[in-house]
Amino acid sequence: MVISEREGSRVRRRVWGTAVVLALLATVAPVATARADDDRATEPAPLERLFDNRAVSDDAQPTEADFDGSGGSLSATDLKAAGWTAGRALTVQGARLTWPRRTAGEPDNVRAAGQSVRVRGRGDALAFLVAATGAAEATGTGTVRYANGARSAYRLTAPDWRTGPLATKAVALPHINTPGGQLTERARLYVVTVPVARGREVASVTLPSNQNLHVFDVSVRPESRGWSGSWAASTSGYTVVGPWTDRTLRLVVHTSAGGPRVRIRLDNTFASAPVRVGSATVALQAAGANARSAPVPLSFRGAAGTEIPAGAQAFSDPLGFEVPPDTNLLVSFHLPGTVTAAPVHRLAQQTSYVSEPGDHAGDGSAAAYTSTLTTWPLLTGVDVSGGPGSVVLLGDSITDGEKSTVDANRRWPDVLAGRLLSQDEVPHYGVLNQGISANRVVTDRYPGDGVSTDTGGVSALHRLDRDVLAQTSARTVVVFQGVNDVRWGATADEVVAGLREIAARGHERGLRMLVATIAPCEGEARCTATADDRRVAVNEWIRGNEEFDGVLDFDKVLRDPGRPARLLPAYDSGDHLHPNETGLAALAGSVDLGRL
Repeated sequence: MVISEREGSRVRRRVWGTAVVLALLATVAPVATARADDDRATEPAPLERLFDNRAVSDDAQPTEADFDGSGGSLSATDLKAAGWTAGRALTVQGARLTWPRRTAGEPDNVRAAGQSVRVRGRGDALAFLVAATGAAEATGTGTVRYANGARSAYRLTAPDWRTGPLATKAVALPHINTPGGQLTERARLYVVTVPVARGREVASVTLPSNQNLHVFDVSVRPESRGWSGSWAASTSGYTVVGPWTDRTLRLVVHTSAGGPRVRIRLDNTFASAPVRVGSATVALQAAGANARSAPVPLSFRGAAGTEIPAGAQAFSDPLGFEVPPDTNLLVSFHLPGTVTAAPVHRLAQQTSYVSEPGDHAGDGSAAAYTSTLTTWPLLTGVDVSGGPGSVVLLGDSITDGEKSTVDANRRWPDVLAGRLLSQDEVPHYGVLNQGISANRVVTDRYPGDGVSTDTGGVSALHRLDRDVLAQTSARTVVVFQGVNDVRWGATADEVVAGLREIAARGHERGLRMLVATIAPCEGEARCTATADDRRVAVNEWIRGNEEFDGVLDFDKVLRDPGRPARLLPAYDSGDHLHPNETGLAALAGSVDLGRL
């Protein structure tokens, strides 16, 4: 067994300690004790009634808004070009938000000053559409009040609208309006989520007291109850494609869990413009782009297609369609417009297809699909109904499947999914592969905005909310990253700090967090003795840490006992960095399933 055995009492102390912290966060205050507070509080009001700041101006009248107190404002023209029009519903990180129903120059956001906002719903998080002004992030503490009289505290941090990280923004606009003229400078808007007590109905939210923190909307993100993630892929970059005009993409994905209903998730991450999907279908693969039977149409809020604003996502409606486990699906969608760049997952290790002009989503035949793809554009998730939830694997190229056979589904997450399906001692969790080749824990490869050839993704810290915390019915997370950090100069302390933050943020959401030791790579050009010293130091911390709920000792599984800085030759793909399929299978086989 390669998952490290903690002393039983130490594990219980840590798990109990986490449970106590979470319980205290959502402590039920006696109604009698809270009544004096409630009597003094303002009666909760819809957020739009509290709008007291103007963030958006017409380009020809920049002085009609003053977002930041210095005359700066967002461009109404840029917002429209991004698909963020007045009253437009936006789904980001699984939360349904609405861009304010206001015209340029009207109040459209709240400067947080302790206002009581009416918010209703049950879920796993509050989602805030926010930005800060003042040239720095804005932070404050607020309160969630529940319908049963309970309450919990939350801490909200909004990045600055001009200087915040592009890697975590929901959308970036190309200009800033000022009284002196329009500046060619990125304006950022963010969606930030904070945990709430699961299962309790939220009644209202008291905003923090920090008037540099601007709130455009707030909602409760519903739990993905009744669904399990069966397949997922992280957006690793935003690249030139095609161009595709009036084309249909037929993407091949491999399921882990199965179920009687299905839905898909499309993400327009990192984009600056909307993308239109004319229609979409799902089918079981026969061979290549051929379907076993007629593809079944999907719908989006009752319509055949949908438009996805920049930075937003779309879930299809639930469809009665039996999805077998461990099976290839064909997910097809028609792009009626011209698409010149798109969010992609680069290292698919799977052949997908592009059609000749026309809507061929409903074709059972492969005849119209005359070109191939080796990436997954736009599609980021396939969920099935029922099941126990999902295990999320956050990793780099080893998790992504580098050096595994194309179209064979022999990545170590695939082998792990097969092990889960073939036993009855633990639940048959879905396995969600969130590996990105070249990804790092603490630094971005892709900058987070604009068209780029770099598809190494934003850092694990910057993508954690989207790729882990917002995943469908996530229960357990395995973090297997760090080798790219130490190979490219990050110190052991920096990697450890990043891992500790990942553990803390996962525990805050009630997730079980496991971490894997970094595999050896002596012989690869950047795996110098100095890099290995850093790797060993990180692994020493991992093996002795009390931040995570358990350790997978992948270093021990893959290393050569006679020369522990390198891979065992039988597991080496030949580049001394990536395991071959035998090594990938060894990783999956070493996992104690009971710890998931």
